[in-house]
Amino acid sequence: MNVIITGASSGIGFETALEFTLDSKNKVVCIARSADKLRKLHEIAKGINLDCTLLPVAFDLVNDDYAALIPFIKERLGTVDILINNAGSLINKSFAETTEADLAEMLEHNVMSHFKMIRHTLPFMQSGSHIVNIGSMGGFQGSVKFPGLAAYSASKAALHALSECLAFELADQGIKVNCLALGSAQTEMLEAAFPGYESPVMAFEMGKYVADFARTGHKFFNGKVLPVAVTTP
Repeated sequence: MNVIITGASSGIGFETALEFTLDSKNKVVCIARSADKLRKLHEIAKGINLDCTLLPVAFDLVNDDYAALIPFIKERLGTVDILINNAGSLINKSFAETTEADLAEMLEHNVMSHFKMIRHTLPFMQSGSHIVNIGSMGGFQGSVKFPGLAAYSASKAALHALSECLAFELADQGIKVNCLALGSAQTEMLEAAFPGYESPVMAFEMGKYVADFARTGHKFFNGKVLPVAVTTP
């Protein structure tokens, strides 16, 4: 399989990438802003499976020019079987302190970056390809909401709706689109936003789940926003 994973330098994206590199037949393009963290990912992947093909790409999904990214994908992959839009960021502020710039930042990182990736990789997808957007329980309708996450949760809710719309629009091409509304997992982003909180789910556990779903979920689901959490919404 030819796989693209954004936000692959840490947390769930990092662990998802390692899952895919266990199979030497996969080619895995790992996109993130930090070249140093991507080099570490590459070292670990090669240490686990020397024959794996992991292609690190230091790229800012919000600010960099996609005209530079697309030729790389065309040359190294040719076609894209799986796109996992995992990149994102989180702001934890009370609504009274949240600015318009904060909301704009959340929309840029958690919606627009995925919108851009999908638009630019669609020409390389064919029937049977699977787009997996990583959402959040914070943006899942009817879930428990938390103070400080209004901008973040609103951006994830927008991503959920985008996923549903794209699944309908791309159905005739045979391209499936699903969104996983993840609950908490023990990642750097969670620790930075909620110091001292310990999630019951480790990043590697969630990464394995995401990889497994990306491989097989499109056989059973399309246009779904699926809650993935150990607590009741």
